Amino acid sequence: MRVFETPFELESHVGLDLGATDWLEIDQQRINTFADATGDHQWIHVDVEKASQGPFGAPIAHGYLTASLANLFLPQLMEVRGTSMGVNYGCDKIRFPAPVPVGSRIRGQGTITSVERTKDGGIQVKVTITIEIEGGSRPACIIETISRFYAA
Repeated sequence: MRVFETPFELESHVGLDLGATDWLEIDQQRINTFADATGDHQWIHVDVEKASQGPFGAPIAHGYLTASLANLFLPQLMEVRGTSMGVNYGCDKIRFPAPVPVGSRIRGQGTITSVERTKDGGIQVKVTITIEIEGGSRPACIIETISRFYAA
């Protein structure tokens, strides 16, 4: 994990490779819980028997489940100290190049792709997180996260 002592320190680190997080196994319980939370019970995610005969050979994680894990990975990649508040501002782009079959292990690899000052005195940082599948040739997700940090 990369530690920044103040939000302003981010300004000199555009292009910085933040490394990778620990691996996380995507089990059927996580997929089912996400399905319940979102109401997306499509069979390719939750019907183990039918999905094993389907196009992916097993249930797959929802794309938005995979994307939402950027929130789990980002604090493992970087910490910004000296803040009064940090907020998720949104995302610029999300892509899902490969499905995540149940039982897969994924991790996030991050790069700081832009930093700018906001009109209200904050620092806005874009971190592109590539969510990799262990042993996979293509990433599960590429997401450009946007966070804002305000100095204490």
